[in-house]
Amino acid sequence: MPLTAIQTFLRMEAAGGIILVFAAALALAVANSPLADPYLVLFQTHLIIGFGDYQLDKALLHWVNDGLMAVFFLLVGLELKREVVKGELSTPAKAALPILAAVGGMVAPALVYVLFNHGDPVAMRGWAIPAATDIAFALGILTLLGTRAPLSLKIFLTALAILDDLGAIVIIALFYTEDLSLMALSLGMGCVAILTIMNIAGVRRTAPYVLIGVVLWVCVLKSGVHATLAGVALALAIPLGAPREGGRDMAGHMEHSLHPWVAYAILPVFAFANAGVSLQGLTLGQLLAPVPLGIALGLFLGKQIGVMGMVWVGIVTRLARLPEGATWMHVYGVSLLTGVGFTMSLFIGMLGFEHHPEFADDVRLGVLGGSLLSGVSGYLVLRLLARPPAIAPAATQPASAATGD
Repeated sequence: MPLTAIQTFLRMEAAGGIILVFAAALALAVANSPLADPYLVLFQTHLIIGFGDYQLDKALLHWVNDGLMAVFFLLVGLELKREVVKGELSTPAKAALPILAAVGGMVAPALVYVLFNHGDPVAMRGWAIPAATDIAFALGILTLLGTRAPLSLKIFLTALAILDDLGAIVIIALFYTEDLSLMALSLGMGCVAILTIMNIAGVRRTAPYVLIGVVLWVCVLKSGVHATLAGVALALAIPLGAPREGGRDMAGHMEHSLHPWVAYAILPVFAFANAGVSLQGLTLGQLLAPVPLGIALGLFLGKQIGVMGMVWVGIVTRLARLPEGATWMHVYGVSLLTGVGFTMSLFIGMLGFEHHPEFADDVRLGVLGGSLLSGVSGYLVLRLLARPPAIAPAATQPASAATGD
């Protein structure tokens, strides 16, 4: 990916992260105010779309989580595809460090959660919650540091978080799938086949892909596989590197068009819909219950242990090297920031305990607590302990362009 494209991506993710903070704070404020009941009623209101006997009848919260988040996963798929084809994951040398860090950053938090919840089969459904990283939040915090964080560190965090999202996609597909409808799944596979044929045949118009993508989403929704995976499947079929009408890259054009909607609308709406938790009557015993404690410590301790441990292995074995201009303290600060799970952690928690609403507040408390602790600690480490780079990385724009300051 060209350097200017990376810088544009980072600026947008950082701004989106700030908006996410306000959306989450607003949800918490509303859920603990006289507006709490209308807030809950709003997202439980049913919205029906369809005609005749063919209807989709879902609560507004499910339209947000199943519908809007499919667009988010479409963007994630496009970003992942670009990084693999011609970005920071395009060669073994570039990919080694973020791959190792992502693996450690998913396994260790899950083990921490299991340590606290292994005796409860229902609670164990949340084992993957602390394995996720919220790229918008994490990059937003990193960008607040300005030139104290080298651009290479931000690129490393971006690649790590994208791989983290890929891991979350695999987890959702393998472990959070309901009873399958073979008919709907077969129709969905047919849609994927059509999309693939369109790509091979050189179709470079957006509308046919979007139309088939909508049909694919409905099929996946009805199949029992989580509907957001339709966004990833569609992204993998979008042509990359081939000219679109007007000579533009189709996948790049779609990614550029979707990014503002995802960063400034879809993710904040998701945060507002899912982060509202009542703190009235909250006790220490509730905070220290196995589920919220396992999530919070998984995000805060598990992430830093897993990321730092695997980075150390990569450096010692010479499979990888530190990002240019970065020190071990920089990497430690980033390992803390990966514990900001927020969006993806809440999403996986919603899936894991979909049929056990009694755990909803536990999930929110654990995710908010672990993310807050990780974000503040990561910022302080990078701000107070990490040495700023003496020389800006070569071939970059001025720091203000790179950081959005």
